[in-house]
Amino acid sequence: MRTTVGIIGAGPAGLLLARLLHTAGIDSVVLESRDRAYVEHRQRAGILEQGTVDVLRATGAGERMDREGLRHDGIELRFAKRRHRVDFPALTGGRSVMVYAQTEVCKDLIALQLKDGGPLLFEAEALAVEGADTDHPRVRFRHQGGEDVLACDYVVGCDGFWGVSRKAIPAELTQVFERTYPFGWLGILADVAPSHDELVYARHDRGFALLSMRSPSVSRLYLQVPEGTDAEEWSDEAIWTELERRFETADGWRLERGPLTQKSVTPMRSYVHEPMRHGRLFLAGDAAHIVPPTGAKGLNLAVGDVVTFARALTHQRETGSTELLDAYSETCLRRVWQAERFSYDMTTLLHRAPGTTPFEDRLQLARLERIAGSRAAETDLAEAYTGFPFG
Repeated sequence: MRTTVGIIGAGPAGLLLARLLHTAGIDSVVLESRDRAYVEHRQRAGILEQGTVDVLRATGAGERMDREGLRHDGIELRFAKRRHRVDFPALTGGRSVMVYAQTEVCKDLIALQLKDGGPLLFEAEALAVEGADTDHPRVRFRHQGGEDVLACDYVVGCDGFWGVSRKAIPAELTQVFERTYPFGWLGILADVAPSHDELVYARHDRGFALLSMRSPSVSRLYLQVPEGTDAEEWSDEAIWTELERRFETADGWRLERGPLTQKSVTPMRSYVHEPMRHGRLFLAGDAAHIVPPTGAKGLNLAVGDVVTFARALTHQRETGSTELLDAYSETCLRRVWQAERFSYDMTTLLHRAPGTTPFEDRLQLARLERIAGSRAAETDLAEAYTGFPFG
């Protein structure tokens, strides 16, 4: 089997890249180790930056998003029982975000790919990327009980942190930067209408809490818990009681309860692999970088990576110049490190780490007071939250 671009992984990054290449007239093959049902029901991110929304619309993948997604023009910061709304359009020249789950993005892109895109092979496990530093890289994979080889001009690894793509870059050429946080997020899905029409980020002496949603009738909420917590250690009653404590306000706001349909714990870490390119192998998304979810950057960073690659390859096809392809890693990493910085800032602003001192508590509150009282500080948060420019 042969193609111009071999894409490993059918998450939102790999699927969007296939769509971008298709619209540019460049052929590709997508290899996904899981079956279609798994990909379409894998719960992940749900906040799309303005740039991500614009790209999905431009590639013909925005129709259902615009119909069913929830546009949000701000977030609420909650601390010391106070509420402060950050107005995105007023601070960013009109930008906003969209609440639309990654599962739905994947469903839309899969439907488009199967309708008029290149081959998308489910249950096709990539085993190795070979010849990345040659003009003819290959992906060895297992599909339908046998092994096969996908010959490519380029390989893009969108196969996540545990995939095979990154392993094809020699260790002596790489640098890894990482930080593990001593807490995680206990996340729940509940069949109850959201108690607020925008996301609420709450800083509390007992720990962080987040009020989010998946639809007008389904709430998504999170609690900061110690690292290594088992979700089953928390009863439904204990979760709702703790959420009520952390979201409490002085104006009598109430959190509505409902039956829980899902409960899990997400670890918190920051990770960057440099470089993001080796020869004709390009890393994208979680294969190259991970951010804590506080800043809602993970999916959006992956979109930025594949947009950068698609633009660079299109430029090479149109002009013969490899300048943008050669700059891929550097270009992406500038945006990655800004997202890492923002995600770290949001995480340390709102979470209470073990052993936090009264001095550090007061610094957190002072930082929140600064955002609430300074248009410049508030604008910096709004610009970062709604998204850094692609490329």
